[in-house]
Amino acid sequence: MVRIACVAAWVLGMAIAANAAPIPLQRGVGVHGWLNWSPIEDDGSYRWPPYRTEKEWRAGDRPLTDWGDGEAFASIRSMGFDFVRLSVDPGPLLASEGAKRQQTLDMLAAAVERFTSAGLKVVFDLHGVTQVPAYSMEMIYDGADSKGVASYREMVVSVATMLVKIGTDKVALEPYNEPAYYPCDSSGSDDWQRIMADTVRDIRAVSSELTIVATGACGGSIAGLVNLTPDFDDPNLYYSFHMYEPHSFTHQRPDGENTFASGLPWPADSSTPEVVTETLKAQMDAAGLSPVEQVMNMAVARQAIARYFEQNWGPSQLEASFRQAVDWAGAHGIPSRRLFMGEFGAILMSADGRMGAFDADRLRYLKAVRQQAERFAIPWSVWEFSNPYGMSVIRQEGPAVPDSEMLRALGLP
Repeated sequence: MVRIACVAAWVLGMAIAANAAPIPLQRGVGVHGWLNWSPIEDDGSYRWPPYRTEKEWRAGDRPLTDWGDGEAFASIRSMGFDFVRLSVDPGPLLASEGAKRQQTLDMLAAAVERFTSAGLKVVFDLHGVTQVPAYSMEMIYDGADSKGVASYREMVVSVATMLVKIGTDKVALEPYNEPAYYPCDSSGSDDWQRIMADTVRDIRAVSSELTIVATGACGGSIAGLVNLTPDFDDPNLYYSFHMYEPHSFTHQRPDGENTFASGLPWPADSSTPEVVTETLKAQMDAAGLSPVEQVMNMAVARQAIARYFEQNWGPSQLEASFRQAVDWAGAHGIPSRRLFMGEFGAILMSADGRMGAFDADRLRYLKAVRQQAERFAIPWSVWEFSNPYGMSVIRQEGPAVPDSEMLRALGLP
């Protein structure tokens, strides 16, 4: 009888494991400005209570009247997104303990529930920023056994406990964003491997059901992901990578006040170096740059333009990048649907032409990346809902309405 009971328990356990899965995610958008860059006092400490209010966030980059009377979070759902990747500065949590930390957790729980009440799932992204150096991501870069890592992991446990109370069917926890452990290959130490594995185990001590988004080192890139050994894997994990390849296209921006870096096409073979050079010169003329300034700018720009066209970025290189992630997952028995493209996007050209891609090129790129992800059933989150830097699903100026062409490129109605 004992043996029969043990066999029955084993069969039940296998059935539960077979049916386990992370919360279903398909198409998401990053919400970054609200709970990052918390206001600080004159002495450099966080204002308390921390974080901006929702109203302060909305008014941060545009007139509050641009938003109208509608519900912003319900509008995200109506655009066709099923989840948000909510980036949260962990600094105020790290800077507090006891009642103050609980107050901070309660604030964050209320913010998460603003989205879940609108029918959106939430990937809670602990997204360190440099605002208060003592609590920036620098604190975890002294190795797996450092005090900084221990403090950070303890904070992650408190966040996991908070999220479980909201509901493991509604939320996922992404404990690290773009960790800068380098180099990007096996020649580095195993510190990041240990940190990620230990953090997963910490969260699992809180809940076996909470969805976790794990990431590789090397800035959260595919190169970092494929150097990760997922010996901590379970069915409730996603594996994140960010797609900004080629960076020379997605982040076209100048280095100085009177410099220009813009207009590279997507794909590369849709234009020529000569056309890009002439367009850049016309934009500098229109901006009133002196002949000397133009010569200096073009000396640098021509090199970048030449490199881009030599690399000839297009669909084949994009597919090869995705294949690296998919092949890594397959080699470890992980279905591609448990990969997670946590960020992708491209800067839109500014009104003065100093930075960014033409809209037609940006839209072709977004569509190409989105289609590659969906080809492999990889859920994705585009960067982002609202910002003033040309990477926004709502229009940058005027009423805060969706960019309909961008939504079409993302395959949304």
